[in-house]
Parts: sequence; structure tokens; C-alpha cells
Amino acid sequence: MKFTAIFAIVIGVLAVLAWQKTHSGEAPTVSVKLPALSAPATQGKVAFDANCASCHGVNAAGTDKGPPFVHDIYNPGHHDDGAFFLAAKQGVRQHHWPYGNMPPQPQVSEEQLAAIVRYVRELQVANGITYRPHRM
Repeated sequence: MKFTAIFAIVIGVLAVLAWQKTHSGEAPTVSVKLPALSAPATQGKVAFDANCASCHGVNAAGTDKGPPFVHDIYNPGHHDDGAFFLAAKQGVRQHHWPYGNMPPQPQVSEEQLAAIVRYVRELQVANGITYRPHRM
């Protein structure tokens, strides 16, 4: 009986640890299919690589510093284009991932932001991420 109780506790602890590891809230890095980009998105890639990739990863696939934008949570129905502009201009408080707050990016112009958003949206579409209404 004592062995059964100890065994059950060990199994329970292992189950909790496994659950925590798979539900830690960390953003995954994702595999991204690369589409043929439009001219504006190509400009956006250049601006993204210079200003965003150090945290959000090559091709917006995420890093240990920032989440991937090629993720359904950033579909246009949940984070519209304006959310990207606001995040870059004003910064954004941590709310989906455990990376901390994102600081404003004042070095990125409105024109660059528009191109970056176009680039991210083209990546998303190529990877099956499209508009879905947001439901809470």
C-alpha cells in the first residue's frame, strides 16, 4: 500500500511537470513557408530584418526573445494591422507570451511599418493564417 501511494505521488509530480513544460506560455519558433513576395512585402522584409528579426526571428518565426508572427494568435481578426503600428510606435505590454514588454521602436517610419505589416501578412497567408473573428 505504501509503495502504491509513493508511486502515485511520483506519477502525479511527473504529470504536473510535463503539463507545465507543454503549457508554459512560451512562444514556439515555427517553420515558415516562404512565398514569392510582392514588391511592398519585399521592402517590408528588408525593414523587418533590420528592425524586428533580432527578437521576432528570421521570417517572423520567433526567437527566445520574442514570439513568432507566423502564428494564428496574430491573425488579422485578433491583431489587426493597426495593432502592429501601435506596438511599434507605443510599445506593448506583455499579454500573450512571457517575454516581457516590447519597447517602442521609434526608428521605424510609418512607411517601413506599412511594408513590414504587408510582409508579415503575406507570410501568414502563405502559412495558412487568415482572418478569423476574435472571440473571447
